[in-house]
Amino acid sequence: MSYISAALLFVAAMLAGVMNSVAGGGTFVTFPTLIFTGVPPIPANATSTIAVWPGSLASVGAYWKKLPRTNTILLPLTLVSIAGGLLGALVLLNTPQATFMHLVPYLFLVATLLFTFGKKISGGLGGILKSGQPLSGLAIGGAMLVQFVIAIYGGFFGGGMGILMLALLAMIRMEDIHSMNAVKNLLAAAINGAAVVAFVVGGAVRWPQAIVMIAGAVLGGYGGAHLAQKLDPKLVRGFVIVVGFGMTAYFLWRY
Repeated sequence: MSYISAALLFVAAMLAGVMNSVAGGGTFVTFPTLIFTGVPPIPANATSTIAVWPGSLASVGAYWKKLPRTNTILLPLTLVSIAGGLLGALVLLNTPQATFMHLVPYLFLVATLLFTFGKKISGGLGGILKSGQPLSGLAIGGAMLVQFVIAIYGGFFGGGMGILMLALLAMIRMEDIHSMNAVKNLLAAAINGAAVVAFVVGGAVRWPQAIVMIAGAVLGGYGGAHLAQKLDPKLVRGFVIVVGFGMTAYFLWRY
């Protein structure tokens, strides 16, 4: 790894940490940067995941006071996030490199569309369970199933999973955006943490690149979580969408 590659990876990870804590979409920066610096696709995805995970933990710490303390569904969602993240990572490790690379443009396209229409998705689902009654067992089970599917996707690739989780939280009647971001960050950390275990055991991580990116992601994640209450999320979302469509077009042309 050259000094130029190291500098690019550090800046990309720091930017991803900020993006993930404000609006999500860090994968749109870290994954392509690893590809551009010569890392094969599956190791790039694994290294990207392990690089941004400490940043996710830093964001959880910064949002800790915003986590709901009496929400009975938080623990079940966390547990299914761990299980789904692990399963998604195992599926990735057993996917041929060429097959995964052919999927990448479409994964980027799906993720970008989720970012583009994320507010409409969240708003549309937010009214489904409006009621003064506590969540029923059926509603909790349904939310766990949806989160499990999101977690599988998160362990496999993960771009746009934050939008999906915000939509789910809106559906189960969470309304405070800071509490929703706190829960989203916790669940993302659980998904990525489980995936990290699989990637490390499977030997898919490029450690020199990962160490450089971890430093940048932690700095960006912690700082971004504090900036999130001051920075206009529309600007960050706009940047993510432009990058997402740009990367989709590039990978469609390249592969």
